[in-house]
Amino acid sequence: MDRVLIIGAGAAGSVVAQKCAMDRETFKHITLASRRLVSCEKVAALCETPIEIAQVDADNVEETVALIEKVKPDLVINMALPYQDLPIMDACLATKTHYMDTANYEPRDVAKFEYHWQWAYQERFKEAGLTAILGCGFDPGCTNIYCAYAQQEGLFDEIEYVDIVDCNAGDHGKTFATNFNPEINLREVTQDGRYWKDGEWIEIPALSIRTMIDYPEVGPTMSYLIYHEEEESLVKHIKGLKQIRFWMTFGEEYIKHLDVFKSIGLIGLEPIKHKGMDIIPMEFLKDLLPVPSTLAEGYTGKTSIGVILRGTKDGQPVSKMIYNVCDHAETNKEVSAQAVSYTTGVPPVSGAAMFFKGEWSGAGVFNVEQFPAKPFLEDVAKRGLPWHVIDVPTGKQDDLFEVET
Repeated sequence: MDRVLIIGAGAAGSVVAQKCAMDRETFKHITLASRRLVSCEKVAALCETPIEIAQVDADNVEETVALIEKVKPDLVINMALPYQDLPIMDACLATKTHYMDTANYEPRDVAKFEYHWQWAYQERFKEAGLTAILGCGFDPGCTNIYCAYAQQEGLFDEIEYVDIVDCNAGDHGKTFATNFNPEINLREVTQDGRYWKDGEWIEIPALSIRTMIDYPEVGPTMSYLIYHEEEESLVKHIKGLKQIRFWMTFGEEYIKHLDVFKSIGLIGLEPIKHKGMDIIPMEFLKDLLPVPSTLAEGYTGKTSIGVILRGTKDGQPVSKMIYNVCDHAETNKEVSAQAVSYTTGVPPVSGAAMFFKGEWSGAGVFNVEQFPAKPFLEDVAKRGLPWHVIDVPTGKQDDLFEVET
């Protein structure tokens, strides 16, 4: 297997295409498709080896089927919007093609992202002898695999507490901007928070719990508890788990703008009338904000993302952190992308390599933590995302560990 079709030519999709084009031994035939052919042309110009490009409306199953039948990929890497996960999965089933994505499905009309819509495809993919790999970005993706590595490689006998921590300490110089699709980003952070504890999900008002977390190469930074989809799959696959939470950093200016947008209805999903036309406020706001792919030039600072794990080993308490640090300026130099796009776009390239080499296999729908972690982590480090395991000494993350949830 060596043929890949990438659907989606946004900031992260561009990274996927460029990184695949750097490894023609693994990816002998690469096609990049998007709704706007001009987006594909721009990405193709950045690739160090030639790739094919095509136009497709990923909402249209028949159109996607026709493209897959023409290209004949061994694997479709879905880098389109989360709304389009199910139509692309349907197209893969219709053409008997393997599938991978980086974010789970969410409906257009409600800010609710959960895996159950995609897990429902389990029997259809299994009966077809096909593999669907879900959530192979960074978070979800690498963060899941960090947890799996700790479990598979015996760093713990049981992992009891997981805190997924995501810090972007970069500065893009804009008054307000999101690092990936504004609509998806704003829906994600304005919905109610949620975490899992002692076998049940607990909901909290959006951004109502915060604490200082000490991030490698960044330092202590205010972080907010939000819901993120990898929690949903990790509670199924990490043995002995008692609690899992997800934390993300937001600057004061970001929070201030977010409060204003919410207060005047700009993040609404219901249509409103404007000069006789129906418009959706969130989509209008999206069009006003900078396009994420334009942020890379002049972006400074780093991302620091990982997992803080607490559990036991040989009857003794153990605390460890597994993480990656990525520099915005360095990723821009390599692939003309900021670090958030880079950390999202490199993992599916490694995931595809794992699949093509037979390291990841099986018929059905899988989350990445169900596969062997070590070969993936060795591969993703070579492609630009090195990872580190450190002990968390007493007193190092006390603010995080003491926050009441």
